[in-house]
Amino acid sequence: MIAHLEMYDRPETAAANDRFWASIRDHLGGGPGQLTRGADFWEVWKSPDLLLSQTCGCPYRTRLYGEVDLVGTPDYGLPGCPPGHYNSVFIARKEDAGQPLGSFAGRRFAYNEALSQSGWAAPMVHLHDRSILPGALVDTGGHRLSAQAVAEGRADFAALDALTWEMVREFDGFAAGLTEIERTEPTPGLPYITALGGDTKALFSAIESAIRGLDPETRRLLHLNGLVQIAPSGYLAVPTPPGPVLTSQRIRTAELT
Repeated sequence: MIAHLEMYDRPETAAANDRFWASIRDHLGGGPGQLTRGADFWEVWKSPDLLLSQTCGCPYRTRLYGEVDLVGTPDYGLPGCPPGHYNSVFIARKEDAGQPLGSFAGRRFAYNEALSQSGWAAPMVHLHDRSILPGALVDTGGHRLSAQAVAEGRADFAALDALTWEMVREFDGFAAGLTEIERTEPTPGLPYITALGGDTKALFSAIESAIRGLDPETRRLLHLNGLVQIAPSGYLAVPTPPGPVLTSQRIRTAELT
């Protein structure tokens, strides 16, 4: 069996995630003794041995729907978001503080990956709805790396999920050189999943009980407020924009006209 909680796992939160999983395991009455770390996310998500993992809304609706079961969605108590929801935060360097989002048209945009709801899908929909077309696209491979690319001047703006932004501000020194520009509308947050046919009710109960029993420091580090249930239709209703290849073609066309 595989237990995998790596979406918001970083050195500063690893021990807290271990404590969280140990509590889930106790309430569940079994499971792997340790969390899986460093494995390929897609191999984990599609494994028939998956007991518990956390995915993103975009991978779920585009590739995982019908292949995994939803367990529940953690509520991180994010500002301006209903329980179990999150949004994307557009960030830029401090020198651009106070600039409207429209002023970033034609400028370099850093994104973590094409199948990220908060790093690609939500910001692209948000920009499109406001007739804002970015310039060069900078593929970073991670939300924190996108923020770092902006801080170091390799990109001009980026979009991070709201919880990652809170963690970057808490743990990363380079965040002092960054500023928030704007936020997207909330969408359903990153759900817990299990292999198709898994005992979702037992898992939901175990996770909910574990969250309630967390000590204050672990709860603070993981930003866990509770657990909610969001139907698959809530995730499937979120729009999926064109990927970076088509967007880059659109950018090149705009530059030539």
